[in-house]
Amino acid sequence: MTISAVAAPAIAVRGIRKSFGAVQVLRGVDLDVPRGSVLALLGSNGAGKTTLVRILSTLVKPDAGTAAVNGADVAEAPAAVRQAISLTGQFAAVDEVLTGRENLALIARLRRQSNPGGIADALLARFSLSEAGSRRAGTYSGGMRRRLDIAMSLIGDPPVIFLDEPTTGLDPQARREVWDAVRQLARGGTTVLLTTQQLEEAEQLADRIAILHRGTIVQQGTLEQLRRLLPTAKVEYVQKQPTLEEVFLALVGEAGAGPADEAARQEEEMP
Repeated sequence: MTISAVAAPAIAVRGIRKSFGAVQVLRGVDLDVPRGSVLALLGSNGAGKTTLVRILSTLVKPDAGTAAVNGADVAEAPAAVRQAISLTGQFAAVDEVLTGRENLALIARLRRQSNPGGIADALLARFSLSEAGSRRAGTYSGGMRRRLDIAMSLIGDPPVIFLDEPTTGLDPQARREVWDAVRQLARGGTTVLLTTQQLEEAEQLADRIAILHRGTIVQQGTLEQLRRLLPTAKVEYVQKQPTLEEVFLALVGEAGAGPADEAARQEEEMP
């Protein structure tokens, strides 16, 4: 890779347009994602988030405009783009009949990696799934399946990962598990484009935020830059009430183990 390619954004989008029949989904999208950063693409249902991700991952062709991922044009060099990316959709794409380790080893073999078993073990450890690695994925919780799905997407060390609403349908505890997995990606230098409808998710994870509305990016920047778009709020001292999520996590605990789980654990530990 040339020096200019390294200096260029990991994802560069200029004037992307896409219609399905008479419906204009994307109306001229411009977007840059710096290398090694996490960008959250915010938008309501129908804003065009998934369509943009499908264009960037070469699954859909744009009607107009250009887009490059890791220096490769999505229209002119789709094979090079596919080699540089991984895509995790809205629902975990794991084989529930296979164990967690077998899922990872299978993907490693399909991607022609030299040591599938070693790669599987390393990723299980990285995502805190080692103890569950020998269990069928069908027995995993939602958060565990999502972490396994993200781990599978890392095989082959793609420099760019697309996460399309990765916490859809997850409970608060599972959502936080996925957030931790995304933070690991960022610490490792992976470029992440994350689509979400959840404002808290964007606040927690993103270096930069882009807001997609009616097919265009209406604003983008860091969280602080976006906050400065509004007038300074009047400060009033009020008693802060806990959120429902805070109450839920306080009641179930971080591990989420109920009385039956704890009793079973104690029984296993008895001589």
